[in-house]
Amino acid sequence: MNKYIRIAVLLIVAGILFYGQQNGYIDLGTSSETGTGEAVTLHFPADRYPETARHIKEAIAAGESSTCTIDRDGAEENRKESLKGIPTKTGYDRDEWPMAMCAEGGAGADIKYIDPSDNRGAGSWVSNQLDQYPNGTRVQFIVP
Repeated sequence: MNKYIRIAVLLIVAGILFYGQQNGYIDLGTSSETGTGEAVTLHFPADRYPETARHIKEAIAAGESSTCTIDRDGAEENRKESLKGIPTKTGYDRDEWPMAMCAEGGAGADIKYIDPSDNRGAGSWVSNQLDQYPNGTRVQFIVP
């Protein structure tokens, strides 16, 4: 029975990776820039999360990085630093770019008030796409 569960999990993971690559959401490659030898290109679905996509594009145009180096361990501190002094606003989330889970995030991140469902849906989508990658993986965000 255990053997069948392992096979099923392997097939599910392979299917998710195949689907993500075929639909342009993930592109695995190698890069000597990363230090880890691994780079990921993530095509953000602007049609599903338009407010978040607009914020990412605006922040990048204003000089923020389009690359995120995954640093989950630093996320809590980055979020604290990036949102320091930015008041909450009823009916809105404070969206950060670069995200708190990125080494590039934290103090000086671009903050914008956006619809909570858009922000949280986008965060969940990104988390699901990047879940299999370790800290230190560099992710290039492409926003159409």
